Amino acid sequence: MLMFREKISPEWLPKLLANLPAVLVDHAHLERKAATTAMNLEKYRDLYHRVEDLNAIAIEELQHFQLVLALLKRRGIPFGQPYPSPYITGLMRSVRNGQRHQAIDHLLSCSLVEGRSCEKFQFLATGLASIDPELAEFYGSLVESEGNHYATYLLMAKSIDEAETDRRLDFYLDLDAKLMREPNPLPMLH
Repeated sequence: MLMFREKISPEWLPKLLANLPAVLVDHAHLERKAATTAMNLEKYRDLYHRVEDLNAIAIEELQHFQLVLALLKRRGIPFGQPYPSPYITGLMRSVRNGQRHQAIDHLLSCSLVEGRSCEKFQFLATGLASIDPELAEFYGSLVESEGNHYATYLLMAKSIDEAETDRRLDFYLDLDAKLMREPNPLPMLH
């Protein structure tokens, strides 16, 4: 269950629909970064016993990266430069230092990114249905996976320290809402 405190801006979907090539390039970079992030989480002692789960997420994210690259190729869209996401940067800047706190914050940040992806892919699937059925189906096919990653990261954080995770989740939900209200002129997923 997604527990966000801020809705997606009404301007977000029309901006993306008008700039699909840029959105697909952004999406490819996000999938690549998501795979790298899953593997980076393996550095935390509290997650050593979850390495196989994290590898599974990384592999799935790499598969998504490959799918987006194939879409780019079929559509003649060159794979281009990544642009930093103000939303993701804002979440990651709030990650505290210290093994246990850092692991919890990192997991919560990842959970929110995956949750927002789940939500936004649903919006895209609906918005694209009448104008690009192939892309609508593609985004619809990713919703469940993103939702599973959202839940997995949240449960991993709770398994480290449930009380601290609940406390920090409250902080992160407020931060997510604040970041969602900040305008981003670029056609980006996040």
